[in-house]
Amino acid sequence: LHKSMRSGDPDASLYWLARMIDSGDDPLYIGRRMVRFAVEDVGMADPSALTVAMRAVDCYRFLGSPEGDLALAEAAVYLAIAPKSNSVYTAWGLALKLAREKGSLPVPMHLRNAPTKLMKELDYGKGYQYAHDVKDGLVTHSNFPDGLPERRIYFPGDRGREARVRETLEQWLNRRSAARR
Repeated sequence: LHKSMRSGDPDASLYWLARMIDSGDDPLYIGRRMVRFAVEDVGMADPSALTVAMRAVDCYRFLGSPEGDLALAEAAVYLAIAPKSNSVYTAWGLALKLAREKGSLPVPMHLRNAPTKLMKELDYGKGYQYAHDVKDGLVTHSNFPDGLPERRIYFPGDRGREARVRETLEQWLNRRSAARR
């Protein structure tokens, strides 16, 4: 089922789903696999895929078989024909690796909240740029810990909605870089 959806084949996806349900596989296990597929294989190329998969699982829980099987079938077709991207999956792996390698670096002072007078006196929040108050929402300060140079972790793909995300991110990074000069 998973590989048929990944291959973009709704017919084979329906076949394997039917085989699994007919042979007694737990439909909620199948739904769990679909949710994972939505975040791992479709991702930001079509963020609605996660909603479709979750709603199918909710529908199955509410209706049970055989009516709920149709919700899983609908999700299988949606996921099979959705554009695919594992960019967030890859980025998450890189982020975890970086966090584990660098350990618990302190939060930069400008990113710390300053709810008390003492914290303000200690410069918590000093230099923080509130995106809603900055022209075009373009914040130029770093959001990484001191001692950890900024780096790209998320590289959007060129499929589905993620292609627009990539264009927007590239424009934002170029404008941010120019504003820092």
